Amino acid sequence: MTHYPVAETFVSINGEGTHAGQLAVFIRFRGCNLHCSFCDTMWVNQPDTPYTGMTAEQLCQRVQETGVTNVTITGGEPLLQPDIARLLARLAETPDRYIEIETNGSVNLAPFVSISPSVCFTMDYKLPGSGMEAHMCTDNFALLKPQDTVKFVAGSRVDLDRALEIIREYDLTHRCHVYFSPVFGSIEPVEIVEFMLEHTLNDVNLQLQMHKIIWDPEKRGV
Repeated sequence: MTHYPVAETFVSINGEGTHAGQLAVFIRFRGCNLHCSFCDTMWVNQPDTPYTGMTAEQLCQRVQETGVTNVTITGGEPLLQPDIARLLARLAETPDRYIEIETNGSVNLAPFVSISPSVCFTMDYKLPGSGMEAHMCTDNFALLKPQDTVKFVAGSRVDLDRALEIIREYDLTHRCHVYFSPVFGSIEPVEIVEFMLEHTLNDVNLQLQMHKIIWDPEKRGV
């Protein structure tokens, strides 16, 4: 029986994405294959990060006990966890549950996209400022559905220009939700808005990390 390395579970609001502002149960796994320059959860990616080994049944019970129907699976990189498809399938057995997978864009989504209509992906595309663009799996764009999201975390005009290239090359605004998010402390949101106006970016959303506005940006468990 698989025991997943769970760094933390908690109930808060979704700070970003299509369900921003709504209550969600967060399950955060330890470990990531990337090392982004702006990573705000670097603590969970360390080999010595404390964790609790939990089975799929235990995690489903934890979610059920909260009474909250939005579930956010995050990390680290959750899709690297062994047997993660089984956990997603088990969570999706409960009707009216929305399961969001926050994934870093480097992992092939093909094994996971058909698990359940209630399982959706918020997939990063790592821009040049992250230092990780070379690891992006662009084959994933063809797998995305209208309920899925591509997120561009931008820290500069160079990042925004590259995001626009990707949006146009893969026709993303006609394929899924598209979000711009600023690297906290590196670029002002008004700069992103001005870029959106300059290029008439219909169907692109500016997204601020709500949890960093409500709470201290370094606070965990929110």
